[in-house]
Formats: sequence, structure tokens, C-alpha cells
Amino acid sequence: MSIRLTIVSEIEQVAAQQKRTLAPLTDDLVLLDSGLDSLCFAILVARLEDALGFDPFTASEDVYFPVTLGEFVRFYENAAQKAAS
Repeated sequence: MSIRLTIVSEIEQVAAQQKRTLAPLTDDLVLLDSGLDSLCFAILVARLEDALGFDPFTASEDVYFPVTLGEFVRFYENAAQKAAS
């Protein structure tokens, strides 16, 4: 499964488990408008670390917080490329 599909799947699972209503998951969706709260994002990042084997937020030296879903996906994709090198 691609990183994008893994992220979308985990977002949908976390939202369902936390009984949150999601906005349509498009690349330009602002994460703060997604329907997830801070607890959901904490759960999401932990689950993505388990699923993907890395956490780009702790592995990165840059302090960068993605704003949109597209940026979030690219952040993970870029981290995966760095981890593979």
C-alpha cells in the first residue's frame, strides 16, 4: 500500500474510532478543518509510525508542521525517501 493510501486509511480509521466526522480528504484540505482534533492527530501519528516504521516529526531536524493533507502526505513521502537512502 502506498504512503498516501496508508495515511488516508489511518485517518478514516481514527475518525471512525473517535466518532469524528471527516471533511472530504483532498490535498488542499487544511488539517485543522479535517474534523480531527489534537488527540486524533496524536493517535494518527503513532499509528503511522507503527504502519510505516518511522516518525518524520522526530526524525526531522527541521521544525515543520504540514498545513494541508497534501503537505502531510508529501512530508511522509519525503521522510520515507530519506530513510531509504
